[in-house]
Amino acid sequence: MSPHTPKRRWSAVLTAERPRPEGIRSRPNGWWLAVGTVCLGAFMGQLDASIVTLIYGSLRTDFHASLAAVEWVSLAYLLTLVALLVPAGRLADAHGRKLLYLYGFAVFTLASAACGLAPSLMALVAFRVVQAAGAAMMQANSVALVTTSAPRELMRRALGVQAAAQALGLALGPTVGGTLVSTLGWRWVFWVNVPVGVVALVGGHYLLPRTRGRTTVARFDWAGLSLLAVATTSALMGLSAASGLAVPGWGAALLFVVAASTGWGFVRRQRQATEPLLNLALLRVRAVAFGLAGALSGYLVLFGPLVLVPIVLTARGSSELTAGLVITVLPAGFALAATGGDRLLPHRLSDRARCLAGAGVFTLASTGLLIVPLATGWLVSVLALTGLGLGMFTPANNAMIMGAVPARSSGTGGGLVNMTRGLGTALGVALVTLALHLVGGGGVQAGARWAGAVLVAASVVAVASASLSPRRDSGASQATP
Repeated sequence: MSPHTPKRRWSAVLTAERPRPEGIRSRPNGWWLAVGTVCLGAFMGQLDASIVTLIYGSLRTDFHASLAAVEWVSLAYLLTLVALLVPAGRLADAHGRKLLYLYGFAVFTLASAACGLAPSLMALVAFRVVQAAGAAMMQANSVALVTTSAPRELMRRALGVQAAAQALGLALGPTVGGTLVSTLGWRWVFWVNVPVGVVALVGGHYLLPRTRGRTTVARFDWAGLSLLAVATTSALMGLSAASGLAVPGWGAALLFVVAASTGWGFVRRQRQATEPLLNLALLRVRAVAFGLAGALSGYLVLFGPLVLVPIVLTARGSSELTAGLVITVLPAGFALAATGGDRLLPHRLSDRARCLAGAGVFTLASTGLLIVPLATGWLVSVLALTGLGLGMFTPANNAMIMGAVPARSSGTGGGLVNMTRGLGTALGVALVTLALHLVGGGGVQAGARWAGAVLVAASVVAVASASLSPRRDSGASQATP
């Protein structure tokens, strides 16, 4: 045996995708096992996202920090996630979606443990950046693994199940988070990710299929990645500065100028690069372009209330646990509609029609925030209606996008979907915080009305994007196992 054989063997273990056991691969409905494994990642990612919004008060007290500083526990995560989703998807298309997905789980799980041990707010933000890098490898491949595993005619149902898993994570997050913060402390909010991550790693190793079709990446577009990261970071730092972060006015203006110039530079770079980070031709597909606009708006509407409602209720004297129970209604409605909508709605109803119906429902609900009293009973009704509308909208919107993306680029397409979700989530956090800060003198209630106006505007954009989408669903083929 050559002395180099062990090294090659270990290299293969670390860089090659392992096949599923024959008994799993040959099962007629074995693809559901792959979807279920992906759902663990979807659950864990959204559990983490919804829990973190409930620890702002504890972090401000423990680290003696302002709200604008504490919100970077969320924004640092989201910025890193947004910057890395597309490159992670592109690398997964080339080197294997299962491989990147499992490595992402490992990084996310270890970083979650580190977040729970963070000695300072700065250290916590740094660990959240590492955690987001792992989440990017997971999320960039989650939609792609579902769409390339499920039969074409069942893709929307599979995406609905994945969306329901996300909603379940969001639904349990506030309750679990409120209970953990009230009893064990904020550090357990991160440690709760660790056992789920271990189970998902073992399940993914045995249940996820190998990547069948791959694209080649001769040269990675590091310049494009840098421009994208600077553009998104500068834009959200500018919003955070306007929300009360200790940055002078001229500094905030400069951040927006940097964001605009690097954003323009990113687009120009993608047009000129021989191996672009993002193939802009995908954005010229009507279903993809308008679907992504809808995804961004939908996640802004989803996450805005998760920040707003705890602040409103705790300002009125409610506990974090009560606030968590109230906002659980939103993702619970999401999960109900995402799993049951495909069965209850007529099968002949197109993805576009489903998007229009769902967007119309959550637009009506968002308008309620401008009208009804911001008391517990009214908020429960508004949040439930918002969740039902988003649960109708999101799976159909995702199916419309991924149906228009070639199977060989599904990792990149999935990365785009999740990048716009991340941007929508970040904007939901930043714009709600901005509204509350700008109307600070008028009290939380006045700020909440302005935040509601932001959610209504985003809802209208979602309705418009669905209206402008193609009238017929795309018939683009997807690979099946």
